[in-house]
Order: sequence, then C-alpha cells, then structure tokens
Amino acid sequence: MKKNLLIATISLSSAVLFSGCATVMSGETQKVNITSCYPANQKVIIGNSKIITTPTIISLKRGNKNIIIKSQDSDAQRLLSPKVNPVFWVNTFSMGSTGSTTDYASGAMWKYDDNVNLNCQK
Repeated sequence: MKKNLLIATISLSSAVLFSGCATVMSGETQKVNITSCYPANQKVIIGNSKIITTPTIISLKRGNKNIIIKSQDSDAQRLLSPKVNPVFWVNTFSMGSTGSTTDYASGAMWKYDDNVNLNCQK
C-alpha cells in the first residue's frame, strides 16, 4: 500500500515539476486571423513559402522568430514579431525555472499578434 502511494506521489510531483504552464495552457501553435482591407481575397505569402488567400485563420508554430507576411501582388508587408506569452510568467513565478525551461524548449513562451491586417492597395 505504501509503495503504491509513494509511486503515485512521485508521478504526480514529476508531472507538476516538469510541465510548463504555457505549453499546457497555450500549446505550441497559435491561430492568427489574417485579413486585407483593400481589396479582399488577396494572395498573401507567409514566411518564405506558404501562400494563402485572405481573409483566413492560419495556425503558426510558436517560437522566437520573426515571420514576414507579404502580398503576392503588391509591396505591402507586415512583420510579426514574437512577444513573451503572459502565461509563461505564471509558470516562472509559481514553479521556477524547471517548467519555464519546458515552455522555452517547446516555443510556447512566445505569442504573435492574434489579428494581422495587410493593406494591399496597388
């Protein structure tokens, strides 16, 4: 009986200690709403390769890297720069560096703007 209780306690403690709040609560990807004011239905390039038609919602992998969003038909472009995800701070202040290391490694400590508007006038 005591052995089972010890195993359960160690398992629960490990799960709490090595989990990252931002990883669990926010995930490793983020949904971003991309629109274009004028005209609608523009072809837009995300990063270097992914082409989408606006308006749309895309899923971006979180990370500490800038993402360029640009129009295929005009000079319009936007730079998405990551910011620290507020959920990351909850983990840092409550459990210290162990869980925040998980958030950093998974990329979940970063967050992009939820809405991006690209003005694609020619």
